[in-house]
Amino acid sequence: MRNWKKFLSAAMVTAMTVGMLAGCGSGNSGSDSNSSGSNSGSESSSDAGSTSDSGSGDAVLKIGGIGPTTGGAAIYGEAVKNGAELAVKEINADGGINGIQIEFNFQDDENDAEKAVNAYNTLKDWGMQALLGTVTSAPCVAVGDVAQGDNMFLLTPSGTAVECVQYDNAFRVCFSDPMQGLESAKYIGENKLATKVAVIYDSSDVYSTGIYQAFATEAKNQGLELVATEAFTAESKTDFSVQLQKAKDAGAELVFLPFYYSEAALVLQQAAGINYEPIFFGCDGMDGILGVDGFDAAMAQDLMFLSPFTPTSEEEAIKTFVTDFQEAYGGTPNQFAADAYDGIYAIKAAMEKAGVTADMSAADICDAMKTAMTEITIDGVTAKALTWEANGEPSKEPMVVKIADGDYAVVE
Repeated sequence: MRNWKKFLSAAMVTAMTVGMLAGCGSGNSGSDSNSSGSNSGSESSSDAGSTSDSGSGDAVLKIGGIGPTTGGAAIYGEAVKNGAELAVKEINADGGINGIQIEFNFQDDENDAEKAVNAYNTLKDWGMQALLGTVTSAPCVAVGDVAQGDNMFLLTPSGTAVECVQYDNAFRVCFSDPMQGLESAKYIGENKLATKVAVIYDSSDVYSTGIYQAFATEAKNQGLELVATEAFTAESKTDFSVQLQKAKDAGAELVFLPFYYSEAALVLQQAAGINYEPIFFGCDGMDGILGVDGFDAAMAQDLMFLSPFTPTSEEEAIKTFVTDFQEAYGGTPNQFAADAYDGIYAIKAAMEKAGVTADMSAADICDAMKTAMTEITIDGVTAKALTWEANGEPSKEPMVVKIADGDYAVVE
């Protein structure tokens, strides 16, 4: 298993330290050798944007969650909420954590930093003992500042900004922005996909900017020539004709798109309109492009992107997770759901390793889990043999997904 930390030093010099968005096993995974789950669980209830799932008995471990379930980023928050909920149901049905049931409470932050801090305070008043969240990076950084002061354990499933895990109480499941940019350039170079590369990125989005900067640094090491580097902003994200024409005129054989699938769908449609057919390569924000309303999947043929998860994998653990998720929520899980699912199982494994009990304070639990997180290994749906370093970063391999015939497939 490659250790991601080895690849970060060059990228971190130029990468921006914040990013907006990013991003486990079957019932038997998501833990070290002392813990396991199952594929069934009790029903959960919802109240004012929160969900909970606890079993019988007085003692519970209270895990909070924060993310957008309303607003423009709701697709990510709902996925995380559902993925986490599924894991909680499985764990509770299998006896809980150290024999203690989990109570899970998820709060909506509307992808807003101030509202995320308010959600954190609501959960703290509720008695939260550990946090899965937040989903997006700017709220995660804001909440992280408060959580560090409280010594509250924080595991973000999908906050990609470097600063999301800047404190010793914070860990993440997903890849960071520099990791994605670095590994994208490495993959393109090592597999000789192209020599002339164009980049289109969102200069108003720190997620996109951070990935681009790390990509540009590693592209030089890979002998890639950046023949066009074109930016857009949140105010100009519907017309990409100028950027695409410049890439075409420069002879770019591959166009790197470090942003989200909604804008990427427009890029692909507009590229087809000018008969431009380079290789298009993106990052984890590309996951979900086939679900864009009115988008012709044929336009995404051969699109490639880095991802920690694909629902079409033949791995038994992933097949079970996908089936259970579809039965519970009526849709196919994306990487955000998978990251959250792995995240809950990681919390379970660390709590069991640390010998956490329900009567422990959040601060005492955090102190115990800081060490335990570096000692566990889980087999999840986003990675096998997933481990963590003391700096909060996961150690796992990325997957490269290629769209073929209207579906996602892992590139071997």
